[in-house]
Amino acid sequence: MKILYAIAAAWLATASAKKPFPNAVYQNPDAPVEARVEDLLKRMTLEEKQYQLMQNNMIEVDYGMLKNGTLPPYGAFFADMMPRDPLAALVNATQDYFLHNTRLGIPSLMTSEGIHGYLDPNSTIFPAPLAMACSFNPDLLQQVGNVIGTEAESVGCQNILAPVLDLSRELRWGRVEENYGEDPHLTGEMGTAFVKGLQGTPKKGTAKTAKHRVASMVKHFVAHGSSMGGLNSAPVEGGERYLRSLYLLPFKKAILEGGAMSVMSAYHAYDGVPCTANHHTLTDILRGEWGFQGFVESDMRAVDQLCSLHYTCDPSFNDPAAAVMALNAGVDVEMVSDPMHFANIEDQVKKGNLDIKVVDEAVRRLLRAKFLLGMFENPWVSNDYNTTIHAPAHVALSQQVDEESMVLLENDGVLPLAKDTKIAVIGPQANVMQYGDYIYPGGFDRGVTPLAGLQAKVGNSKIIYEQGCELWSNDQSGFDDAVAAAKKADVALVMVGTWTRDQTLLWNGANATTGEHVDVNDLGLVGAQLDLVKAIQNTGVPTVVIYISGKPIAEPWIKNHANAVLQVFYPGEMGGHALANILYGDANPSGKLSVSFPTYVGSLPVYYNFLNGGRATDAGMITENGTMVFGHQYALGTPNALWYFGHGLSYTTFNYTGLSAANATVSAKEVNVSVTVKNTGKRDGKEVVQVYIRDYISSVVTPFQALKGFTKVHLKAGESKRVTVPIKVEELAVWTVNNGYKVEPGQFIAYVGGGFSETTLQTSFWLH
Repeated sequence: MKILYAIAAAWLATASAKKPFPNAVYQNPDAPVEARVEDLLKRMTLEEKQYQLMQNNMIEVDYGMLKNGTLPPYGAFFADMMPRDPLAALVNATQDYFLHNTRLGIPSLMTSEGIHGYLDPNSTIFPAPLAMACSFNPDLLQQVGNVIGTEAESVGCQNILAPVLDLSRELRWGRVEENYGEDPHLTGEMGTAFVKGLQGTPKKGTAKTAKHRVASMVKHFVAHGSSMGGLNSAPVEGGERYLRSLYLLPFKKAILEGGAMSVMSAYHAYDGVPCTANHHTLTDILRGEWGFQGFVESDMRAVDQLCSLHYTCDPSFNDPAAAVMALNAGVDVEMVSDPMHFANIEDQVKKGNLDIKVVDEAVRRLLRAKFLLGMFENPWVSNDYNTTIHAPAHVALSQQVDEESMVLLENDGVLPLAKDTKIAVIGPQANVMQYGDYIYPGGFDRGVTPLAGLQAKVGNSKIIYEQGCELWSNDQSGFDDAVAAAKKADVALVMVGTWTRDQTLLWNGANATTGEHVDVNDLGLVGAQLDLVKAIQNTGVPTVVIYISGKPIAEPWIKNHANAVLQVFYPGEMGGHALANILYGDANPSGKLSVSFPTYVGSLPVYYNFLNGGRATDAGMITENGTMVFGHQYALGTPNALWYFGHGLSYTTFNYTGLSAANATVSAKEVNVSVTVKNTGKRDGKEVVQVYIRDYISSVVTPFQALKGFTKVHLKAGESKRVTVPIKVEELAVWTVNNGYKVEPGQFIAYVGGGFSETTLQTSFWLH
């Protein structure tokens, strides 16, 4: 370690302190951003432009390259997957090299991951995005984004690949945990809040024209979460109406309202066109309709996959056609790849296959971002990065998010637990950390496990622990000890679910049931887990099933038999403490499902916002004794969910009265929906007031109901509040048969309550 610092210090001591072209407009921090961009662009050679549009990896950089001047002027680097101190030293040395020892002195955009924590050995780990969305608390998400941006910026990072704005509508897909759920409105609200917090305000010591400290790269553009068969990177079927009515909406909000500075193009093809070569989405819509001024970067190897996955070019060699297609479509930067197709830019321009104007526009977009981030003045690592990262306030926020994100699905009164209750803690999820994917190698070895959180809460004398079985095995040899433990307890807590791995293990053959490139054909519990739950429930001891998972689990037996069911989508590092607080009532559950739970995998799709006519139900069933009761939709099952989007119980109760909604014109900005909510229980609590809208008569088929507004309100026991939820009229527009958005006059029905299936009031309003 000391040798690394000595090398870095020696490099910085010998580096030139003078910037090239010091009197140039682009070096003047008081000049307008566009003037600086144009002045620099006109000075660049074609080779320099090519390198600006290519990303490399800091792991490939050594101090010898900096000393010898052999490191090409790459426009961006992946700056992660290294220990923090060596990374910080290398980032500073590399930026100094680019600023002072290259012809034009252009800093490089340092990039890392950050969907639920900056990718660092000891950064603050938050719950998975799917969990955070269950909080229905955008203000909380903005605070999370702020922490991640603060920690990343301290180590010289200027671009974070987050948030994920895909929709979790295909639950077999491995990356469900990375999303904010199935609904475009919730995803847009949570994602926009995250973007605002992440990008923050300009870094100290930057130009007055700087706008942010970190760029938020929203991904994966667009419709990545609805692949055929739930298979990673598989094509997505759909047309323009689905694109406009669902998939584009969260991105539009995050860009137009959140100000996201960068976009990542996706791997898959939509309607037969690869997203990384889709001029319609990347240029016509993103730039033409939305006026996006930032830059687009391909996902890793996505440009190469135009050849190797989609076969729109030749995969047998580094086909320059891939670069030409991507650039012409609107991709500006190629992420780390082997081969790098953008290495063909200079050659293709000289051969007349690629217009230099296309290249210039791509370079212009990246340079603009660098000026807006103040990188020409201050691209440096902060002196206090080691105390900034994992600060106590950051860790406390992680626990707060966990407490607001856990969802109580069922409860017959067994919860909350009394402090003197003897509990059996059972299951393969009880004594391990289960984070979502994109965790630094070794990260699963730290954090507060459920067992540790319970031990800290009530001590060892009240707890009997038995694992019972492994997550990935059918072996039931541990059942006898688990059953014996349950029989000695007043209540059994059985913790089961799914699992993923850190960024090294996930890509090196370790088993997993969720995460990138880990897709499933069944949503039930794996191995012996369901049988373990049944064995414990059959003891007659009150049994609480705690799902710790990265996606919904389809086990109707558990819903029908467990005394309580608590959903914990992959928690943060303080998850064990948060879980203990929920179980013992020191925190009142307020989470609501961000995604619906299918009854079985054959129920898919099960998202709540199905189109009118999309969920006819005449259910059949097979009873527990094997009797078959035939229906039609389905013959022996149901298309309906076990629990629908928005569902979540509390230890108190809420009553809704006095619903009203005012009529308005189609040109109005908002319709206010107001309702009185009363806490009718004996505990203080938080309720998520949800407003679903049905467009009663429309020119095209619209959803039966769709979430269009929500707010989270805290109510003391016995307290009432009049709550107003504004509904944006523009969000009631349909994509018409004439291929344009239109707010159509007519009747709209507002359904209000604590969840899609728990709306207790409804009223109509008219748009004229």
